[in-house]
Amino acid sequence: MSEEADRLLVERAKKGEVQAFEMLVVKYQRRIERLIGRIVRDVDLVQDVAQDTFIRAYRALPQFRGESAFYTWLYRIAVNTAKKAVVDLRRDPVITESALAASRQDEDETSRPEHELTDAETPDAVLASREIAATVNAAIEALPDDLRQAILLREVEGLSYEEIAEVMTCPIGTVRSRIFRAREAIAQKLRPLLDTKKGQRW
Repeated sequence: MSEEADRLLVERAKKGEVQAFEMLVVKYQRRIERLIGRIVRDVDLVQDVAQDTFIRAYRALPQFRGESAFYTWLYRIAVNTAKKAVVDLRRDPVITESALAASRQDEDETSRPEHELTDAETPDAVLASREIAATVNAAIEALPDDLRQAILLREVEGLSYEEIAEVMTCPIGTVRSRIFRAREAIAQKLRPLLDTKKGQRW
């Protein structure tokens, strides 16, 4: 139903109804910003990159044929736009240093792992949970770009392997491999905390 609603809005936007596209922006803005925040890791740039993503999507709308879900197509544009921003950051050491500082201080919802407590627990349990969450987050941040993007699209955004393959423009086998390697890397960091056996993943 959601895909059908998107398709109708896209068709209206293609006919020049700006409000129809604005509705798509409202629907996906937070998810796109969260995705971009994970790639760019500079909170000051997230909104700019998100805005650039939506501008590019609007301009490319005539080329959208509906062969995939609109949000899959939009995510691919967001990933490519964010990657370009990262390249630009690396060319500017001052901005890069600022980005690194921002990523260390960033404690908002765009950078928190999804493993947060919902029940009241003892201070020791809360402390242990925070340590685990911090370890997971640090492990994700330390992953190579391709592994980090794959695991985030799967675990945070909930995309299927097929959708991730489309977003990252790579074979589905590559997606499976990247997610497996990402999970292994995260599990390796968690084992000392959880005392898990090798082969047992989070």
